[in-house]
Amino acid sequence: MRYLIAFVLMAFFSINSYSQQFEVGAFAGGANFIGDVGKTNYILPNTPVGGFIAKWNRSPRHALRLTLLYAEISADDEDSKDTRRQQRGYSFNNTIAEASLGLEFNFFDFDLTNPLPQSTPYLYTGITYFRTDHVWLKNGRAGNLVNEGTNWEFAIPMVMGYKEAITERIIGAFEIGARYTFSDNLDGSWPEEYLGRRAPTIEFGNRNTNDWYVFSGITFTFTFGRKPCYCF
Repeated sequence: MRYLIAFVLMAFFSINSYSQQFEVGAFAGGANFIGDVGKTNYILPNTPVGGFIAKWNRSPRHALRLTLLYAEISADDEDSKDTRRQQRGYSFNNTIAEASLGLEFNFFDFDLTNPLPQSTPYLYTGITYFRTDHVWLKNGRAGNLVNEGTNWEFAIPMVMGYKEAITERIIGAFEIGARYTFSDNLDGSWPEEYLGRRAPTIEFGNRNTNDWYVFSGITFTFTFGRKPCYCF
């Protein structure tokens, strides 16, 4: 974790510029959960996600990016194609509030001082810190999953997207971003994170894999500030 934070900071300060181009806007789309409850599809949005996005373009190839997003996630074993999950019959609902800071890398130069059209695929990664509920089988395996307690945890975002300048001031983008979390209890499968002790009678699922969640959606950002002078 500390090496990733150091990498983000080093890349951020690697370029000095006399002026930069800023972007602010909104993100809207869908979320899906990947874990020990429900479907096993990697990308299948079934709940809403939305929030705020801001960028500080440090060069035509990379930008410092901040996102603040809020989403609902849910999963139901009855929707799974795995017969073992169908027979088990667990389901849960949760919410995620995340703040993410990192670097966005453009495959091609994206410089609005040049004539339109301007477009490029991009990648984003960094550090995500999120809040969600702990979930556990409070009444044993025969009971239901219940939300109880607050879970603050880190995640690593891995985002792929494509953006295009609609005008000289408005940029639209579509992206899909998976978050690898450092928690295995978004779905209640590893209650030790909440209880502080092992509870084998109510543990379930694969202990060797942490939970993931995926945000898929579109962004629209408005650019402002002086035209950038990228000086190395």
